[in-house]
Amino acid sequence: MSAHDKFLWLMGGIGVLLATASLVGWILARRISSESARAVIDNLNARVRAWWIMVAVFAFAFLVGRAATLVLFALVSFFALREFLSLTPTRSGDHRAMSVAFFILIPAQYALIGTGWYGLFSILIPVYAFLLLPTLSALAEDTEHFLERTAKIQWGVMVTIYCISHVPALLMLDIPGYAGQNALLLFYMLLVVQISDVLQYVFGKLFGRTKIAPVVSPSKTVEGFVGGAFGATLIGAALWWITPFTWLQAAGMAFIAVLMGFLGGLVLSAVKRSLGAKDWGSMIKGHGGMMDRMDSVSFAAPVFFHLTRYFFTV
Repeated sequence: MSAHDKFLWLMGGIGVLLATASLVGWILARRISSESARAVIDNLNARVRAWWIMVAVFAFAFLVGRAATLVLFALVSFFALREFLSLTPTRSGDHRAMSVAFFILIPAQYALIGTGWYGLFSILIPVYAFLLLPTLSALAEDTEHFLERTAKIQWGVMVTIYCISHVPALLMLDIPGYAGQNALLLFYMLLVVQISDVLQYVFGKLFGRTKIAPVVSPSKTVEGFVGGAFGATLIGAALWWITPFTWLQAAGMAFIAVLMGFLGGLVLSAVKRSLGAKDWGSMIKGHGGMMDRMDSVSFAAPVFFHLTRYFFTV
């Protein structure tokens, strides 16, 4: 089966799933009368509508090609970084560092993916940008809360640019017997992580009793995590045919992506709480901001990428 045929089958399956979810949500919204249950159903319906839009955008990028995918994720990094820094207090002395992050590091990081320069891609931000950004702020001679300010900028750049860029970086992997299909692997990783988020939410609402970290994220429960992780891992194993993995390898890779995604959501929820915010933004109706959708991906993508590169490339 060609990559195009696999893509069509995948999109058809997702379309049926979303159509079913939309129909069920529409029926439930008209039958449920209690305020608490209606709030849950309204939230789920908003998530389904947002999923229609996100799937359409990613499908368009896949069909248009590699360049469109890189531009799409460069924009994702741009908006995610803007949200991160909007919630993080900065001063005029940080403006040069922030300008470099937005207008030099983002295009440079994604250009390196486009050219396939893995060596510089892997160290540009954690080495050179890590040293350059505080230097630019220091030259402004504003030392008030200097360490705190520069650490926040470095954190934002690492999470929103470096980590997220590992999603389209899957396109540059040379996987034997998988030529021309890397975009499916990209979609696979995103699908598993995002489905895990949805299933954890659903299982948490239905069966959640034991809070994992109530101060950091009151909605995360042991029951929700176990149910969501198990369901997403099964789905990941069932989708082995669009990956270079066997079904057992697909299950293992899916579980690792789910676990890292959960940790990403937990850590970035702690960051939000420390800043006194519930959501990173309101860009995506029903999902908060861009970072609210990419928090789990930001932790899952680098680990998924490097495991794939280490075990499955030439």
